[in-house]
Amino acid sequence: MLQSSTSETKQRNAWYPAWLRYRFWAGMLVTGGLLAAIAIVWWGRESQEILRALGQSLGFWLKVPYFSQPLLLFFPTLILWLIVQGVMGISPQPQTWSRGVIIGILLALALRYVLWRSLFTLNLASFRDGTVSLVLYAVEMLLIFTNIIQLYLAINSKDRRQEADALSAWVKAGLYTPNVDILIPTYNEPDFILRRTVIGCQAVDYGNKEIYLLDDTCRPEIAELAQKLGCHYLTRPDNRHAKSGNLNHALSKTKGDLIAVFDADFVPTSNFLERTVGFFQREKVALVQTPQSFYNRDIIAKNLGLAQGVPAEEEFFYRYVQPYKDASRGLICAGTSFLIRRSVLQALGGFVTESICEDYFTGVRLAAQGYEAVYLNEKLSAGLAAESISAYISQRMRWARGTLQGLFIEANPLTIPGLNMQQRLCYLESFLSWFNNIPRLVFLLMPLLHIFFRIVSMEATVAEVAYIFFPFYWLQISVFSWLNRRSRSAIITDIYILIPCFYLVFTLVHALIFPFSRGFKVTPKGTVRNQFKFNFWLALPTTIALVTTLISVLVNLNLIMSGSFGYLSLIWGIYNLFVISVALQAFCDAPNTDQDEWFNRQDLIQLSKGDRHRYRAQTVQVSEGGAKVALRDTLMTSEFKPGECLELSFTAESLTVTAQVKTIRAIANGINLELEFTSLGLGEQRRLIEMLYCQPGQWPETRSPGELQLLWLLSQSLFRFS
Repeated sequence: MLQSSTSETKQRNAWYPAWLRYRFWAGMLVTGGLLAAIAIVWWGRESQEILRALGQSLGFWLKVPYFSQPLLLFFPTLILWLIVQGVMGISPQPQTWSRGVIIGILLALALRYVLWRSLFTLNLASFRDGTVSLVLYAVEMLLIFTNIIQLYLAINSKDRRQEADALSAWVKAGLYTPNVDILIPTYNEPDFILRRTVIGCQAVDYGNKEIYLLDDTCRPEIAELAQKLGCHYLTRPDNRHAKSGNLNHALSKTKGDLIAVFDADFVPTSNFLERTVGFFQREKVALVQTPQSFYNRDIIAKNLGLAQGVPAEEEFFYRYVQPYKDASRGLICAGTSFLIRRSVLQALGGFVTESICEDYFTGVRLAAQGYEAVYLNEKLSAGLAAESISAYISQRMRWARGTLQGLFIEANPLTIPGLNMQQRLCYLESFLSWFNNIPRLVFLLMPLLHIFFRIVSMEATVAEVAYIFFPFYWLQISVFSWLNRRSRSAIITDIYILIPCFYLVFTLVHALIFPFSRGFKVTPKGTVRNQFKFNFWLALPTTIALVTTLISVLVNLNLIMSGSFGYLSLIWGIYNLFVISVALQAFCDAPNTDQDEWFNRQDLIQLSKGDRHRYRAQTVQVSEGGAKVALRDTLMTSEFKPGECLELSFTAESLTVTAQVKTIRAIANGINLELEFTSLGLGEQRRLIEMLYCQPGQWPETRSPGELQLLWLLSQSLFRFS
């Protein structure tokens, strides 16, 4: 762990009193809102009558029509659903016009829903019920407000791939080739991970570059690795300001026109600079960000047994959120896989050091100075995702804390001069997205309060639910995956929010009170597990939620059978029970038996035993340490023995390595061999890394399954260990 020093903490906290002073009126507004809520609750039924009278004055829009057949209440929803299905059918990929139509429908439904919730559904019969009802209403409005901002911003979205095609032509032709310094900051990452990253950076097809390994732990073995690989090695006498301090130190020791930053585990494809450098021909462009993708499996999908079919969590942010933030010039700098102009960075005084999310707020300062940050939505690098659920939750807690620290520093995007309203909305949405963990906890709690304490948090008839509640949520679910370009489904989103939400809510509260009490902590990488590991203590809050929700559902069923209770809390409780049950599976880390990632590859190869025996084969999987190959001849079983040494030649890659047979397995039409590479030289390691990690187009997009298909897959995950 790398903690900020006491002096750094005091320096950061110096902004805290200023933040309080300059936000006096914001505090008054919050206080006034709380007092108004208390007054509404205190006056109870009188307040409720006033609200409903106001609602009646708004006419038919909020009034549920009378139908002799109650099912006709769903008819308007069916019409809207057919309209959006037609739009999505005509425009399978979201375009400006199709997004506008569908988002317009969603915003109209949201406005109607908000008015209905505000004027008709609050239960103010007693102080207790009124308080709970207002809490539910407040968190739901927070969620809807965040969603409305996101929908508004998503109407416009940037795709710069064609622009990159034109600009990269100048780079390919050698007409624009500024000096590029590639910086790789590291703190305690294993040498095999750093070797992979350095070799990948050296394989980038761009001549005018220098590579620097920035070791913040002063390890002799890393200095030796840098010398062996032929890259520069930089260290410093202290660890002030963690990663940002490390980068700023390197800034003073290097001189390239542009600076590329890769985290210690991120390997670029060979065309990274070719595709990104050309944007800097425009003087106002100060930063080019590319997506973060990962060559290992998303830990939650892996633990749920869904790693092959469900896109990784980051796909939603990089495929959907970043393009619309780019269109509004509110792009988020993501800390790795980006290029930045040195002259601009030096004019700003280097990377922001006040927050542990130095990347985010450096981007904010660039935007505030009028510079442009652009987003190229091409997967030009890949790194290691968190390899355990504990590392995943710890990483999210750090990101949440670092983001909220922005409220207490000079680079606060909500107050820093120079940003327009559209940009501030982009950054506000980023802040609010962390607070959306609070509604998830409240939604877990409400059915329990209903069953165990008879608290009614929302008053609504079945007809109102069918006519107003149902269309609002159903249409959002129907278009969610289409809007985000099939990067995520609505159901899996709820599960991803639930898994860390207990810890993130605690982090949010703690960070607002003590924003700089904790320093930077590196996510562990390169971990190996030989068996399943259930994180009992980490899963304890979720386990308690599961038990209490199960009891509430059983009690609710008993009450319904006796004819004394309703169905809404039962449906809500059953849904919560399902989501919690699935989420609990994610706390059991699946085995990770190899430090090298295996890739599915079908390469034609030749196996040789001396000069006489040669066999044609095809790879099934390849890693840096070995290969799994298939031979289509059942008679070959006796030709190989465990422990035997072979030569393996990749036909298309001009690469030959020695390998040892580990296992032999007969299959229907041949045999499979698992081979372990032996005595790899540096040249062979380079070719393997370039083949596995550096090919352009190496990291394709994964499409999310449909909602029903995913619901079936999640249901299956509940019985994986039975």
